[in-house]
Amino acid sequence: DLRTDSLIVLVATIGGLVIEAWGTQTNLWFYYTGERPPLWIVPAWPIATLSIDRITRLLNWLVERARLTRPFARFTVLHSLFAILYWIIFISFLGFMLVFVFPTLNKPYTILALLLCILLILTPTYHRRAVLVFLAGASLGYFLELWGTTRQCWTYYTYQTPPLFAVLAHGMAAVAFWRTGLIMKMITEKLRAVLTPAIETQDEQP
Repeated sequence: DLRTDSLIVLVATIGGLVIEAWGTQTNLWFYYTGERPPLWIVPAWPIATLSIDRITRLLNWLVERARLTRPFARFTVLHSLFAILYWIIFISFLGFMLVFVFPTLNKPYTILALLLCILLILTPTYHRRAVLVFLAGASLGYFLELWGTTRQCWTYYTYQTPPLFAVLAHGMAAVAFWRTGLIMKMITEKLRAVLTPAIETQDEQP
């Protein structure tokens, strides 16, 4: 669906640029070129996010198939399971994040990043989708971070290859992009609903 993919690309491009600016300006990580941030890394974010979307769809299909074929995997059971997993995963991530970014807590970028993550975690969401998006993002993020850090394309201030937080951060970024996409889609649909009658009225006028 080109319309869906276009929205993913738009959100991930802007979001990726913001994330790279935060990380490089606070020296949480740096690139071999010394750019802060390098524009050539930004296109990697929409490609990765499109891949995460496909992985999430596959995971969701597997969960749905299990629900339909396994009597213990009823909707209410899965709903409760994913709600529990949601809070375990995201509260744990927040703990990892606080430890990792602690040296830069005096930076406005870091404070804004923390507040955004807390807002995303505490606001209502579809728990199953959020968990699956996070797992898909972290899974892909591991291989991306392993490739980039072991080849010194980018380096974290801890010099780990890669640090666990960086892997999990891909999952959180994927969730942030997904939630942002939902908001943009909702706004677009409301604007279309408001503008369409006005356009039709103008067309009917002699």
